Amino acid sequence: MYIAIEGVIGVGKTTLARLLQNTFDAEVLLEIFEENPFLSDFYADRARYAFQTQIFFLLSRYHQQNNNVPKILAEGKNLIADYTFAKDALFAGINLQGDELNMYHKVHEALGEKIPKPDLLVYLQATTDTLMSRIAFRDRPYERQMERAYIDELNRAYDNFFSKPFDHTPVLKIDSNELNIIQNPEHLKRIENRIRETLNLTPFQASLPLADEFQG
Repeated sequence: MYIAIEGVIGVGKTTLARLLQNTFDAEVLLEIFEENPFLSDFYADRARYAFQTQIFFLLSRYHQQNNNVPKILAEGKNLIADYTFAKDALFAGINLQGDELNMYHKVHEALGEKIPKPDLLVYLQATTDTLMSRIAFRDRPYERQMERAYIDELNRAYDNFFSKPFDHTPVLKIDSNELNIIQNPEHLKRIENRIRETLNLTPFQASLPLADEFQG
């Protein structure tokens, strides 16, 4: 079983992946982003550093997934990742244009053919205000110059990206605005149940839509 968790910066992908690890007896693959030497400069000047930032991320994510995902799955282990290789192109569509974007897509398409697809993608959704609040709370130095307009643009791009069929992979959408999976174990259990239900992994209970479940 291979589950990938997606969502905009600050939505809580890594936290959810770590909390689900023991539940599904899974290996966890976490995105490596701190090593990108262009990241701080990118948030300060997106136009100038976009191409360098995207290409570094593309190659880094390819090497991480190509070196780990096939091996873990071949060993018969469950895997939970806090990102997908495919979503990198979403960022490129926002940050690049012209010849740079065309070149990026050619490289991404060639590399993507070698990456295994997840059995389920869990898409965590949140409003831009919620995302900005969570980003400010975790206070990562390279995110302090992040503009609200950029997060809002990303948020709309994510919703559009996952509103269509995603590479033959089922998508479970979860509204995370009212969730607190760290302090409220019941919220985490409900997400676990929805994952089990979607993948038909027993035991699970038939549930209400998540938007109704998490009211109040």
